[in-house]
Amino acid sequence: MKKTFSIAIFAMAVLSLASCKKDRDCECTNSSNNQTQTFTILKVSSRTAKDKCVSTSQDNGNGTTTTITCKLK
Repeated sequence: MKKTFSIAIFAMAVLSLASCKKDRDCECTNSSNNQTQTFTILKVSSRTAKDKCVSTSQDNGNGTTTTITCKLK
């Protein structure tokens, strides 16, 4: 009985730590023109999606900066 219970607890722990891979949407907004664009990152874990959905900033050379802010939906 103890062995079965231990195996069940171990199995639940492993399953809870496994990441669910699915399609995730990243929404990005451009600060210079307020346009929003959404793109889909296919079959990734939440952590990988966060790594790929990245905000950026670029100096335009004329004293202005364009910022693209991205977040997972």
